[in-house]
Amino acid sequence: MEINKISVIGGGTMGNGIAHVFALNGFQVALVEMTEELLNKSIKTIEGNLERQLKKQAIDEKSKIDTIARILPLVGLDNTPSDSDLVIEAIFENKQSKLQLFKKLQNIIKQDSIFASNTSSISITELASASRADRFIGMHFMNPVPVMKLIEIIRGYSTSDLTFNVIKELALKIDKVPVEVHDYPGFISNRILLPMINEAIYALMECVASAEDIDTVMKLGMNHPMGPLTLADFIGLDVCLAIMEVLYNGFNDSKYRPCPLLKKMVAAKKLGRKTGEGFFKYS
Repeated sequence: MEINKISVIGGGTMGNGIAHVFALNGFQVALVEMTEELLNKSIKTIEGNLERQLKKQAIDEKSKIDTIARILPLVGLDNTPSDSDLVIEAIFENKQSKLQLFKKLQNIIKQDSIFASNTSSISITELASASRADRFIGMHFMNPVPVMKLIEIIRGYSTSDLTFNVIKELALKIDKVPVEVHDYPGFISNRILLPMINEAIYALMECVASAEDIDTVMKLGMNHPMGPLTLADFIGLDVCLAIMEVLYNGFNDSKYRPCPLLKKMVAAKKLGRKTGEGFFKYS
């Protein structure tokens, strides 16, 4: 099976990055958002990121123009092209919303296409139950998508070898490094990363050290490029909490219990960079 036409559902941080990368590598991409306002914001973000690549001489002017030309902006799930070879879901991290989306897409998209989710922690097997289980797979891109090389490719219980091999080859075509992962809560990246972030939040809550000093220890002592609390702000504290809850419920193990401070900050809408304040303040 050859992938030519790709639809990306959701144009937020991950979705616009996914559309950007595929279009830059020569694929025709439909970028689907729910409103005109969100869609325009997504396209402006892609244009801005392409401009940054141009200034860094990572691409030339023609590549920038051609990339934008390959992206078809569309409003509304019903307008997703029915002849898409691959549909990648990149909406917010909520299982019921994703299940409803795939159930609706099942009746819109041709039957031999592949469905993929960019979920960072939700069971691929559960999401596949709403549609074509053998042609359903996880494609967990890393943020920022145009920069980060890794894609976790997650097999659901019924994902076929053909589906896996097609997506693995596709990842290589867009200059990414695919890693095969089996379907357990949090996969690999977030099963390891989020408990570390959660523990850093516990250390802050217990006044072991300040937020700045906790991040300094991890940067200078462990050679991390970004401290865990800064990283949490970058990811979004609501997303961090959602992933921790998936781990906690999925494994039924108290070591994954979300820190009360994390829950309190999410309730207060102090979500990190996107709201201007999390563990740190942003202008």
